[in-house]
Amino acid sequence: MRKADDGYWFVPKAFGIGATPVTWQGWALTIGFVALAVLDMTLMPDRVARIGVLVALLLLFTLIALRKTRGGWSWRWGGRG
Repeated sequence: MRKADDGYWFVPKAFGIGATPVTWQGWALTIGFVALAVLDMTLMPDRVARIGVLVALLLLFTLIALRKTRGGWSWRWGGRG
């Protein structure tokens, strides 16, 4: 199904839009994003700064996931490809 050395960390979801991690790098990125988001939401005292940091983290995570997804992101209805 996938080559281990093709450089992609995510594969597109079968239904909808988005991607699923398939390598340790993809899982590490996803877990790191969640950990940083939780830390941000619990440790940042100012609500505006908290939201700003969270939006920046989300954009960075999304950009990396987009670049590292085999086949890119598009709406899918469950068919192949």
